[in-house]
Amino acid sequence: MNKKDFLSNLDKRLQKLTKEERQDILQDFSEHFEVGKAEGKTEEEIAHSLGSPSQIEKELLASYYVEKVESTSSAGNVLKAVWAVIGLSFFNLIIVLGPFIALVSLIVAGWISGGAFLLSPILFLVNLVAFPGTFEFFDMFFSLTLCGVGLLVLIGMLYVTRFSTKGLIKYLNYNVNLVKGGMKS
Repeated sequence: MNKKDFLSNLDKRLQKLTKEERQDILQDFSEHFEVGKAEGKTEEEIAHSLGSPSQIEKELLASYYVEKVESTSSAGNVLKAVWAVIGLSFFNLIIVLGPFIALVSLIVAGWISGGAFLLSPILFLVNLVAFPGTFEFFDMFFSLTLCGVGLLVLIGMLYVTRFSTKGLIKYLNYNVNLVKGGMKS
């Protein structure tokens, strides 16, 4: 594959990036070809040493999405970053997807539990309306206690979610750098 084919193929694969980012990346790879030619290498040798455009695309998109989630960590950005990192290699399917599913499951369970506890006084009132003769102070105080515990759990889950998102971002960065380093050697 010569320089023109390599850069054209890479440009087509990086359509998800902005035009300016693509131009910067293509300029960098064009410089690799110029440096290689100055060292006496052929365009085919240089293209082979750079790697396949599809692997370069995967690495660049993974880095791009991880950087994007660092600036704005919305659920959509986190999912895009996770899928981009998983796409780097089959090994990442197990290394990234397993912990991600476990983490999301624990966080969702925490939010649901806290919300259910917080809403327990409503269930007490529904029970009181449905069965008017069953009022007991124990039920009322227990539901208020659960409501307080639910509020504390929800406040805790807010911090756990923030901390987990930051940890996941660091984990994705580490994984991207590990794969990039592993591919070069």
